[in-house]
Order: sequence, then structure tokens, then C-alpha cells
Amino acid sequence: MTGASNGRDTVTRAFRVAYDGRAYAGFQRQPHARTVADALLEALADHEIVDRGDGSTHATPPGYAAAGRTDAGVSAVAQTVAFEAPTWLTPRAFNGHLPGSVRVWAAADVGDGFHATHDAVRRTYRYHLYAPESGVESAPDRARRDREHAVDDDRFREALARFDGERDFHNLTTDETGTVRDLDAGATREGDTLVVELSADGFPRALVRRVVAAARAVGRGTADLAWIDRLLAAEPIPGDRGIGPAPPEPLVLWDVTYPDASFAVDREAAESARVAFGERHRDARHAASATGAVRDRLFSAVERE
Repeated sequence: MTGASNGRDTVTRAFRVAYDGRAYAGFQRQPHARTVADALLEALADHEIVDRGDGSTHATPPGYAAAGRTDAGVSAVAQTVAFEAPTWLTPRAFNGHLPGSVRVWAAADVGDGFHATHDAVRRTYRYHLYAPESGVESAPDRARRDREHAVDDDRFREALARFDGERDFHNLTTDETGTVRDLDAGATREGDTLVVELSADGFPRALVRRVVAAARAVGRGTADLAWIDRLLAAEPIPGDRGIGPAPPEPLVLWDVTYPDASFAVDREAAESARVAFGERHRDARHAASATGAVRDRLFSAVERE
């Protein structure tokens, strides 16, 4: 049997992990689905740090925990996992057995009692919402194509501000406990994208995506601010008056704050991560160009009829 110690020096070490979540069924291990945790534990098995299992049955090293359980399709730049690791397991060594879609880029040695979930005091998510600004002049064809996505920035930000502060978000999650959170919410425009940043000590299931979806509805003019207030009211809201979550792919776990951990960037590992994600971004842009061309051709065909 192999293990984290195996007669070698060990330390409790926290690792920053970036991943492209589009290829995974979420972070947390689950039966009959490929997850980010599977990739991490397979790498540890390849390093002979944990016993090899089958699928989701790999052993975990002592003290293993992660900062959060991102949903299927959600990506991360600062997911954090910590466990008892051999001292030689640096981020660049970790990456030696990881796929390009998962990269470790920084690490911090922490106390033996450190827990990646419970010791996090703040988590920050960023949602990259495609939302051309309403009223902005653009080419006629593009304006017609983008009309359904356009938002009024002032209305969007006014709706988002309703969620700022300590609120009970029980109508915006399927969780039954832990729904009271002190949320910091803001949005910055970057071209056709609104980058929505939400921070809190923790997040109930799908809260970020439902907040974005609700603010977008107000920004598009399909809902008003009174509806936001109703979502935040104490009374349960009927399903037909609620809000479903926005798509997961534009969401990124952006940062996780630990007061007693100082992460050192492994320059070689961070550079390899930058290159790997640059390639994935390029491939995604190429695919988007192809599907965009098909869309434009079909749009033109419809317009001619």
C-alpha cells in the first residue's frame, strides 16, 4: 500500500488549481461521471501518493478537502485543495500527471489542522455575461441578432444592488440551510460582456447563477425591481414566479481567501497553465467562429424569405 507519507517527509500543503470546467461534471467526485477531483486524485495515484482506485474510488490523502464544489461546466482559477503531501510535491510536479484542462499553479504550506473548506473566509465568483449594451449603435444585422441579449446597464446594476448586503437567499437556491449570506455584488463592462463579481463567506447551491439571471431579466426589461424584492422576501415563492440559474459555462471561481495561508506562485507551473489555457481559448474561438458563420448564413437565409 502507498500513502502520503510512505516513509518520506510530509507537510500539509494547499494548492491553487485552475481548470476548464466545460469537460467535467463538476468538481466533486460522483459515480459514473468525470470530475475535476477525479483528475487530481488520478494524478496523485500516478505519483504513488494515494492508492489507485477505479473511477471515483481513488483513495484520498490524509486531510484532503477542497474550497468548494463547483457545478458541471463551471471553471476555476483559484480552486483550493489541501492535504498531507510529500514535500517534493510542488505545483509543477503535480502538473506532471494532470491533463491540460487542469493546472496547479501555486501552493502554501499550512498548519496541520488546516481545512480547505472550513478555513476559507471569503469566496469570489465572476460571471462573464454576454450582454451587449442596449442603445449602443452597431451594424444593423448584428443589432438584430444581439437584441435578445442586450441589457440596460443602469437597470442591471440597480437590480444587482438589491442583492448586496446580508440577505436570506432561500428563494434563490435549492439548499434548505445556510441561505443567509453577506453578499458583495458588482459588475464591470468589458465590451459586450458584463463581468459580474459576487463575493461572500459561502454560497448556497446555484446562487451566483440565479442572481445573474435575475439581474439580467431586469436589465432586459422582462422583470422589474419589485420582482427582485419578492425573490428576497421571507415568504416562499411559487416555482412559476422564481428564477432558474444562468448557464454554468461563463462562471469562474475567481478567488478563495484564507487568513493564515500565503500562496507562492510556481512560475514554471503558472506559465504552463497560461499556455494550456491560451490554447483552449484559441480552440474555443475557432469553434465559435465556425458556429458563428453558420448562424450568420442561416440568419441571412431567413431574412431573404
